[in-house]
Order: sequence, then structure tokens, then C-alpha cells
Amino acid sequence: MSVPEASASRALGGTDQPNAARMYDYFLGGSHNFAADRAAAEGLLAVAPDARSNARQNRAFLRRVVEYLLDQGVRQFLDLGSGIPTAGNVHEIAHARDPQSRVVYVDVEPIAVETSRRLLADNPNAEVVHADLREPAAVRERATLLDPAAPIAILAVSVLHFVPDSDAPADVLGAYLEPLVDGSYLALSHVVVDEAPPPESEDGLAVYARTATPVTLRDSKRVTEFFQGHPLIEPGLVPVSHWRADGDVEPSAIHGAVARVQRA
Repeated sequence: MSVPEASASRALGGTDQPNAARMYDYFLGGSHNFAADRAAAEGLLAVAPDARSNARQNRAFLRRVVEYLLDQGVRQFLDLGSGIPTAGNVHEIAHARDPQSRVVYVDVEPIAVETSRRLLADNPNAEVVHADLREPAAVRERATLLDPAAPIAILAVSVLHFVPDSDAPADVLGAYLEPLVDGSYLALSHVVVDEAPPPESEDGLAVYARTATPVTLRDSKRVTEFFQGHPLIEPGLVPVSHWRADGDVEPSAIHGAVARVQRA
């Protein structure tokens, strides 16, 4: 069921202004988006035709990551900037394997939070926290479902490129990683540009600049630094379609990796 247009006043930036979370939902075939989001998404596709494919590859990466983490025995997940709930959510993947797995979604966009809460109302092992991921202390305080004494997987999937350098994303991630016990994990994906951005990248940035969620491009070296020196699981930082691929491998502007938290 789509979100009523009457919710406009509660959305980040209002529903008259496009939002990346709702554009992503549109690319994935969801219904929790508005006219402004659809127009912006189509505008992005006009200058970056791979945008929908990148979104779907990123979603498939998330599935493979969660399945890998479950194989490693992880049963707690903190999903930062989780966005609009669509098919293939973390809790769906985790609970198919172990219904006792605990999943906490974090998002600042009110419609994403409201929709998530409706979907999770009868699920005791999944919850959504309405908070800004740039405030780790507030997130940890509200994420009462998670046990800090046991391993936790921090998921920052396709969200950090919406955090500008002025907000020190590396320091933000460091604050999430610092209290984690040995055997926890960090998984993230990020738009990566290692050479001069092609014209379509500049045009795509212009589309996002008109939304409530502009994009910051970074190269692979800077994205790797987000892992704070914790060792990357093979194959390291690669296009998300290449990470432990279980199907066709396609090019992708979004790169992803997973690191295991190791304490000295």
C-alpha cells in the first residue's frame, strides 16, 4: 500500500522535495514514493541509465552479506540508513535462517520510519529507531534490542555517500565500531569514483543536489579507510555485483566490502 500524500509534512524535506530513500524505493519497484521522487529518479535515469541496475545490484549485495554474516554466527544487525522497507529486508533474510536474530533499523526519514514500524509491529525481534545515523550515542541508547556483549554487524549499505565530509563520516563509523566486541562486523557499500568523474556522474550529482539528500563522491582509498584498519573479508572492496557473486557479474558504480572487527 502506498503512503498517503497527506504525510507530506512529516517527510524529510517534505514530499515536494525528492528524497534518496524514496528514489531508491522507486528503483527497486516499491510503492513508498511520491511524484517528486519518481520525477527525480526518472531524471537520474535519463543521465545515468545504470542507476536502477546499481540499486538492484546493491540490494542483492545486502542479501549476500547478511547470508554470509549468518554463516559466521552473527545474529544481531544494526542497519544504518535503512530507508523504505521493500522486499529483501535484513530481518526477512535473517529470520528465514533464525527467527531469534535481532535486527534494528535506523533512519531519519519519517515516512521510512512510520512504514517500518507498521510492518514490524508484530515482530518482537526487529525494531526501527528514528534517529540520525550521525549521532551514534543516541542510536546506541535507543537500540535496546541489541546486546552489546555479543557480536553485532553494522550495516552501512549505500548510505555514507549521503554523509558529507563536513560531518566526518569516518569518525561517525569509528564511534559505532569502538564498543563492538571481537567477532563483530562492518559491511558497507558506497559510490566509488577512482578517476575523473564522467559527464554522467556530474549530471547525476546535479540531480541529487536538488534533493534533500545530495551525494558526496569518494575514491576507493577513502572508502577503504572507513573500515578503520579492520581486515576486509575476501574479495575486499569490489563492485557490489562482484562481492561473492552467485549469478551474473555486471559493472557497478557502487563498491562494497565487509570487515571483521578484531581487537588487539
